[in-house]
Amino acid sequence: MLENIPSLNNLLKSLQQVPYLASKNLNRVATYFLDMDEKQLQKFCDVLVSSKNNVLRCEKCFSWYERGSNCIFCSDNRRDQSIVCVVETWQELLTIERTGGYIGVYHVLCGVICPLEGIGPDDLTIEPLVSRIDLGVKEIILATNQTPEGEATAAYISKKLKIKNIKVSCLARGIPVGSSLEFMDRLTVYKAISERRPF
Repeated sequence: MLENIPSLNNLLKSLQQVPYLASKNLNRVATYFLDMDEKQLQKFCDVLVSSKNNVLRCEKCFSWYERGSNCIFCSDNRRDQSIVCVVETWQELLTIERTGGYIGVYHVLCGVICPLEGIGPDDLTIEPLVSRIDLGVKEIILATNQTPEGEATAAYISKKLKIKNIKVSCLARGIPVGSSLEFMDRLTVYKAISERRPF
């Protein structure tokens, strides 16, 4: 049937490429955009293009920053630059920031090792993390999610850091196994990071 509406078919195929958009919501999202006022739709597209052009990854920590300014974490002199919290994505970074109890800096891996999806260590920012150690880093906090992929990634990083004389810790086990930091409440995340233990 959709072959007779090629533009709608193309829209749905494009939406299918959005990783976190559930397939059962594709038709609703397509309808939302098609029913949107043209000015509103243009504004949405402009914001999307502007974000793509102006939001960049920091070359040091791989978090986002605005073009023409500095990374808000790496350039903050009030933060302890010798403590680096390693997270999978910037969503986990935001979760830890919301606790208000962490004063170090971050390193975003941009994913986890997942052979089934063809993601290996070279696809992540592990090598830049190892290179950061020589810049005065004293402690690495492995704050990957407690999933098989997150644990495997943490173990790989820990092994890579064995040759460095550095403290490696991980979050306390107050975070339930198999859960994502992104969905934890502030107190649980705060206690996990403040009561971290050696990895």
